[in-house]
Amino acid sequence: MLPTIEWRDDAIVMIDQRRLPAAEVWVRCRTAPEVARAIKTMVIRGAPAIGVAAAMGIALAMRRSKATGTRQFAAEFQKTCELMAGTRPTAVNLFWAIDRMKGTFAAAVQAGASVTEIRDRLEADATAIHDEDVASCRAIGRVGAAFVPDGGRILTHCNAGALATAGYGTALGVIRAASDAGKRVS
Repeated sequence: MLPTIEWRDDAIVMIDQRRLPAAEVWVRCRTAPEVARAIKTMVIRGAPAIGVAAAMGIALAMRRSKATGTRQFAAEFQKTCELMAGTRPTAVNLFWAIDRMKGTFAAAVQAGASVTEIRDRLEADATAIHDEDVASCRAIGRVGAAFVPDGGRILTHCNAGALATAGYGTALGVIRAASDAGKRVS
């Protein structure tokens, strides 16, 4: 499985899809503006992958925040959400991920969490969004593979592979699962 995007140490790392297939180049984003630029300039593509990138970018920004009080932290959070929202206005998963992160933030504040606890919850949720996308694609693959006949021919359109997601693929995940089950697919 090709990991399209992941959190490594202090950076969000993603494959530069503009360079494929000629070169495999990985982009390290160490700030939210760098993640936003990667989304906007199509370093990362595909609705699920864009949503994951936005969530990780928000969590990264809040991890780097120097705010000690929740009021300043909330202002920085809102500004970062707006930054991400301005990157790809037609990407549904982008706004879904931003809304989910806002919900996580609001629930943490409502529970009286400290800035450190809010940071931790945001990072955990961004990681969960990534992991849930991979799990969802694997489930699509498992279910869909049952409908693929041995020797079947499949036509897809759009970016439906690992690069469009956090790393497994939607329609191509079905093909992958069918192949793993020993079916010949063309």
